[in-house]
Amino acid sequence: MTDVLILGGTGWLSGRIARRWLDAGAAVTCLARGERAAPDGAELVQGDRDDPEVYTRLTVRDWDHVVDISSKAAHVAGAVDALGDRAARWTYVSSMSVYADDETVGADESAPRHPPARPGDEYEYGAQKAAAEDAVGTLGERALVVRPGLIVGAGDPSDRFGYWAAAFTRAGDEPVLLPAVDGRAVQVIDVDDLAAYVVAATGSGSVNTIGDANPLGYVLESVRAASGHTGDTVIATEEWLLAQSVEYWMGERSLPLWLPAEATGFMTRSNARFHATGGTLRPLAETIADVVADERTRGIDRIRRAGLTRTEERALLAELGR
Repeated sequence: MTDVLILGGTGWLSGRIARRWLDAGAAVTCLARGERAAPDGAELVQGDRDDPEVYTRLTVRDWDHVVDISSKAAHVAGAVDALGDRAARWTYVSSMSVYADDETVGADESAPRHPPARPGDEYEYGAQKAAAEDAVGTLGERALVVRPGLIVGAGDPSDRFGYWAAAFTRAGDEPVLLPAVDGRAVQVIDVDDLAAYVVAATGSGSVNTIGDANPLGYVLESVRAASGHTGDTVIATEEWLLAQSVEYWMGERSLPLWLPAEATGFMTRSNARFHATGGTLRPLAETIADVVADERTRGIDRIRRAGLTRTEERALLAELGR
């Protein structure tokens, strides 16, 4: 039986990875603070990774596979130091945010990264992930670094992709505000496709674990159709939206998935290695249907971490005469 340690295992992505391993017949141990339950069948070891002694109970045995998703380089380096000699394989879930070049279309895993964070640096996500990758890289051929971009699917806590399902659903036959879509792309991976790859992959090195790039307009229209929206769509210019303090990409008062015109490479990276190493992708329409159903279940008018409220959207549409 494969003995798997997941550093996490109770969150949105790590919980799905744990479930995949369990379904494959592995014995799964999750190290987490214990604020959420581990998947049924997994052993939960409670611990805080800021505690230097947190790995003590885990160093008395060998592990066939260790999976880590932390975005804190110190946590990753500490785990490698404590458990690296005990692990036959190690997978680190990094991020495409490690890349410094957001303009080159089709860039692969050799693209330049942000300088890795150093101890004492102010927290910056991409730099932390780069430093964590370097720590895992000391394990050589035993280590695989997967670099997802935007992870989507039912239960997504970021609310980015799901915003559009909620926006079109709640509008009904009324207008929905869109950003400029010309020249913009969307590149996502379903959370379950990513979890499946982490469990099945046998290679080493770095892999861009991401879906195929699609035009933003096509993706939004696909979400609109799945949501049953029958109203108009109103496209606002980039300049106007920024003047109204509408943010790119994520966060409050934003239009998620919308990127600056010059960020042509951010969601158009090469996923050739992912496909070549066994990565598979479900149809985008299937993911969209799951997200629409999930948003309806969780509540289209709930407080969200990304997007506009319907009140904010209506005010902006009124400014545009709609």
